Amino acid sequence: MIAPRAVPRYRFSRRAAGQLAAVLAVATLGGVGAGAAAHLLLSSGTAPAATTAARGPLRGQATWAAGVRPAPAITTLRDQTGARFNLSSLRGRTVAIEFWDSHCKSACPLAGRALAASERALPVAQRPVLVVVSVNPQDTRTSVRAALRSWGLTGLAPWHWLMGSHAQLAPVWRAYRIFVKPTRGDITHTEALYLLDRRGDERSGYLFPYLPASVSHDMGVLAGREGDERV
Repeated sequence: MIAPRAVPRYRFSRRAAGQLAAVLAVATLGGVGAGAAAHLLLSSGTAPAATTAARGPLRGQATWAAGVRPAPAITTLRDQTGARFNLSSLRGRTVAIEFWDSHCKSACPLAGRALAASERALPVAQRPVLVVVSVNPQDTRTSVRAALRSWGLTGLAPWHWLMGSHAQLAPVWRAYRIFVKPTRGDITHTEALYLLDRRGDERSGYLFPYLPASVSHDMGVLAGREGDERV
């Protein structure tokens, strides 16, 4: 969660290059640092830049070919129903993975509403299952339901908000390169979104702020709206 003044206003007409610069600025102001933010985009799973354009129509700030970057397993957390969650159970569905704090009053609600806009632009059949990994061990069943309702995400697609103790959550944060640092009255963290294809591979990655239209486009591509998702 980032203090309100650290979250710039973003225009839906902003190009990807300018968007990335804004993302790195937000990360730096929030205490994550440009290096940590860029790690999502430039980590070892990213295909060489020269091959990105030829690989297909995905618009993420980072994109990966099918089979290059399987999403790390999530098997030890429970969702808002109390059921133990296993990410592999969603094979055959496209998935959006986010990292939020249900008590956040600044960046998380903005990211949630942007994601809701992305989903609403698609037919129901093309919307991914939403998997939220908590960055706040104080999240509860009540608080997460209230957050998604407030952010406009309930009723759009199936969702799971995964909760646990710090010891249970931290390995998942590390696996997905999510920086989390509690501060006085706040939790600073990487505001990242991963889109997974039906095989469970990470295919498109974003750091907030992003263009909802770009995210919606990638969701549609991975759902099979345009061409073969194996590109």
